[in-house]
Amino acid sequence: MCGVLETSVLQDKSARKALVSKDLKPVLDWFSTGPEPHLIGSKCSACGTFYFPKLETLCRNPVCDSTQFETAPLSRFGTLWSYTDAGYQPPEPYVATDPYKPFAIAAVELDKEKMVVLGQVIEGVGVDALKVGMKMELVIETVPDKTEPEGKIVWKWKPVEGAQ
Repeated sequence: MCGVLETSVLQDKSARKALVSKDLKPVLDWFSTGPEPHLIGSKCSACGTFYFPKLETLCRNPVCDSTQFETAPLSRFGTLWSYTDAGYQPPEPYVATDPYKPFAIAAVELDKEKMVVLGQVIEGVGVDALKVGMKMELVIETVPDKTEPEGKIVWKWKPVEGAQ
């Protein structure tokens, strides 16, 4: 199987809680880091369209001209829509392990919002273990960082146990 980065696979809530309690910094502020992490998006107050990352300007729905948005926690679960592998080392600012280890990337359709969000798949799960239509869960893992010795945290997708 393809590995992602030298990180610990966080397959249970207690392991995720331990990671969050280390006070590691997130790569971006686009997700929560609690025991049940989720992406943070926005929802148009007029038409109800969801956006990720957050949108705070003009609604992109062609039948809506609202500029009012509310912060919206997005679904933690979704369905695998598509996937691929990063068999090449991405360019900077991506910080890779040395030597580089390929990883899987998943496009997951969020359960409630029906929007597709891309993200890395957890370490230890490669494309050979993925199947379009399987259930996925958003989890937190660490990734290497040039300025933070312990790394930073980021969201990743994990197949739901027993999903096929």
